[in-house]
Amino acid sequence: MSFRPLYDRVLVKRITAEAKTAGGLIIPDAAKEKPQEAEVISVGTGRVLDSGSVRAMSVKIGDRVLFGKYTGDEIKLDGEEHIILREEDILAVLA
Repeated sequence: MSFRPLYDRVLVKRITAEAKTAGGLIIPDAAKEKPQEAEVISVGTGRVLDSGSVRAMSVKIGDRVLFGKYTGDEIKLDGEEHIILREEDILAVLA
């Protein structure tokens, strides 16, 4: 399915969390927290400013980002879970 977010929105897919701790213990699914790290799948054109001009997005497809725990809207595309965020909800881009 073709999907393009509007304006300053970003489509991301969560990066799966490790199933084991550093010590080798297996973490059961019930105890796992949803990861706050994701890969950018698609980006909008940018934020429309009051002057009418468009500010370009600072993230691009393929970037790994961190986002807030309770931000964004979860959606399903082609049977896979994705999240739509505003660019301002992204906390950092990982290098």
